[in-house]
Amino acid sequence: MSFNCVVVTPEQQALNETIAQAIIPAHDGLVGILTDRAPLLVKIGVGPLRLDLANGQKQYFFIEGGIAQMKDNKLTILTNEAIPASEIDAETARAEFAEATARRATDQASQEQRQRQLNRARAKQQLAKK
Repeated sequence: MSFNCVVVTPEQQALNETIAQAIIPAHDGLVGILTDRAPLLVKIGVGPLRLDLANGQKQYFFIEGGIAQMKDNKLTILTNEAIPASEIDAETARAEFAEATARRATDQASQEQRQRQLNRARAKQQLAKK
C-alpha cells in the first residue's frame, strides 16, 4: 500500500509523490513511516530523508530542520532545506567536512556551530555516495 508525500521548502515544493515508505531524520533519531500510521507530528533534525516510491525506486534528500506530519495517509514535510542526493557533490561535502574539522571552538556557541557543520557535512557525504 502507498500514501502521498509532499516535501516543501520556503522556496519551492521539492516533491509530491506516492510513496510506500519514508525514513525521516527526526531531531532524536530516525522515524519510519508506513501506510495507515497513527497521526504523528515530529521535529526534523539534520540528515538524509529516504523515500521508497510506489514504483519501487528510492529517492534521497538532504534535509535540515522543520516539521513532518503524518495524518490520514498524507505525509507533509516542511523543511528549511531539501537537496536531492543527485545534486550533492562528494568533493564539496568533503571540503565542508574538512573546514568544519579545522574550525576551533572558543565558546559554547561556536562549539554548537562547529558540531552542526560537522553533522551537515557527514550527512552530505553519506548522500553523495548514493
